[in-house]
Amino acid sequence: GLTVTIGAGGTGQANEAGTGTVGGNSVFDSVTSNGGAVGDTSSAGSSNGNASGSGGSGYGIAHSSPTGDGGSGGTYGNDGGFCTGSGASNEDTSAGGGGGAGAVGVDGVTGAAGGAGGAGSASSITGSAITRAGGGGGGASVTGGGAGGTGGGGAGGALESAGTAGTVNLGGGGGGASNGNAADKAGGAGGSGVVIIRYKFQ
Repeated sequence: GLTVTIGAGGTGQANEAGTGTVGGNSVFDSVTSNGGAVGDTSSAGSSNGNASGSGGSGYGIAHSSPTGDGGSGGTYGNDGGFCTGSGASNEDTSAGGGGGAGAVGVDGVTGAAGGAGGAGSASSITGSAITRAGGGGGGASVTGGGAGGTGGGGAGGALESAGTAGTVNLGGGGGGASNGNAADKAGGAGGSGVVIIRYKFQ
């Protein structure tokens, strides 16, 4: 028989010091579609996608360096947006959205909402067009979190709020978390992947 594996969505970071996990690969026989990247756990540095995964969402807190790359997309994915802020303060930082299968994540804007996740990619393999693999929205320290990308991306968290999980079976990215002066909040988990088999009956 042929091996079919549905990749699980990656876990979000539990707190500011934590680290999320990349999404699991979805496999059909010899064909592998890699899971998405994990988002940044600080505003500096980057998180790279797997071979076909998209970039992760930036983390919504400023540290000593207020800019951070949301991550590099892979063969079929796109880059995440940049985290922005004016310094070490937690009060005005906005994370970039995660990259989607069809578009890059939007950069965060200092003192404003987190960047939106990149849009996913539409497919009509099931007979109707469905968009999958949208990026997660970035968290923000002041106002609203970024919207999730079309195709199952979860929204980012606003001040002291957790990110929203990506939609299961659509492969959407989880939204980034935010925190202020209260307890750290968790990033949203990624949505699980899907394997769809279409064949000619006669």
